[in-house]
Amino acid sequence: MKSFDEQIDKELRLTGKFIRFFTPNFKVGTLKMAKKLMSTIKGRTFQNLYYEEVYIKREDNTQLRLTIYAPLKRKFNAPGLLWMHGGGYGLGIPEMDERLYKKLIDETDCVIIAPDYTLSVEKPYPQAINDCYLALMWMKKHHMNYMININQLMIGGESAGGGLTAALALMARDKNEVNVCFQMPLYPMIDDRMITPSSQNNDDPVWSSKSNKLAWELYLGELYGRDDVPYYAAPARALNLKNLPPCLTYVGSIEPFRDETVEYVNRLQLQGNLVTFKIFDGGFHAFDILGEKTKIGSSALTFLLENFKFATKNYFKENKIHVKNDHI
Repeated sequence: MKSFDEQIDKELRLTGKFIRFFTPNFKVGTLKMAKKLMSTIKGRTFQNLYYEEVYIKREDNTQLRLTIYAPLKRKFNAPGLLWMHGGGYGLGIPEMDERLYKKLIDETDCVIIAPDYTLSVEKPYPQAINDCYLALMWMKKHHMNYMININQLMIGGESAGGGLTAALALMARDKNEVNVCFQMPLYPMIDDRMITPSSQNNDDPVWSSKSNKLAWELYLGELYGRDDVPYYAAPARALNLKNLPPCLTYVGSIEPFRDETVEYVNRLQLQGNLVTFKIFDGGFHAFDILGEKTKIGSSALTFLLENFKFATKNYFKENKIHVKNDHI
C-alpha cells in the first residue's frame, strides 16, 4: 500500500514537503499573529484591475469591510460574484485571492465583491456567515453602482470560503430575500463531525485532521461537539438540499474534505440540483493555489474557468429590486 506522500501527485510532492517543514501548526496564537501580519497588506491592488474598499454597517453598528474588483473597462449587466476567502474560518483576508480574481475577471468581465468577514479568532459562528449574507444583500442593493446584472448574482469560495458558500446558498434559499443563480463551493469545509474516512487521521501537508479539528473547535465555540450544530455552520448537516443554485466544485483525492464533498455533491444531485464536479487525483488541500504551475494545478484552474464562463452565459435567477434591510 502506498504511503500518504506517495499518493501525492509527483509534481506536488516537493511543495508538500516544503509546506510540512516550514508551515506552523494551526494554533490560536499562530492565527492571531497571522491576522496582524495580514492586516498590513489590506488595500493592496492587482495591476490592471479596478479596486475599491467599502465599509458597510452591521446591525450592531460595527463595520464590515468589502473589497471590490472589476475590469478597468466595465461592461453593463456583468455577472456579480461574491467571493469568500479560505483559511479554516480563522485566517485570511480577501486580498489573498487577487490572482484568482484577475483570472476570473479576464475570462468573464465579472465584478467580484469579497467580504473581509469576521474570523473565528475574533468571534465564532454565526458572525462570519452573517457577514457574508450582509455582503450578498449589499451586492443586490447596489448592483447598479457596479453595472452588475441583478439577475446574475453568484457566490463562491475555497475551503472555509467554500463552506460559507454552501451555507450562504442555503440561507439565501431559506430567507427568500435574494436569489443566487450559481454557487462555487470549492473543496468546501462543511462537516464538523469529521466522520468520513478521508477526514480521519489525514496527514495532508496543508490541512491535516488535527488542524481541521482545532479549526472547527474555534469556529463553533460552545456549539462544538453538539448534535444541534446548525447547518448554516456546517452545511453537510442539512437534510433539505432542494431548490439550490447550480453548483460547481472540485476536490483533491487525498485531502480531508474529499469524502464530505463527494457525499454533499451526491445529495445535491439526488435532490434535483445541477452539479459539475471533479476529483483531481493526487491533489492535497489547496493544490490548485499552491501548485498553480503544475499540470494538476493548471487542469483545476482550466476546469474552474471554463465552467464559470459557462455559468455566466447560462445561469440567471430573477431578483426584485426592493430590499428590506435598511441598515445596508
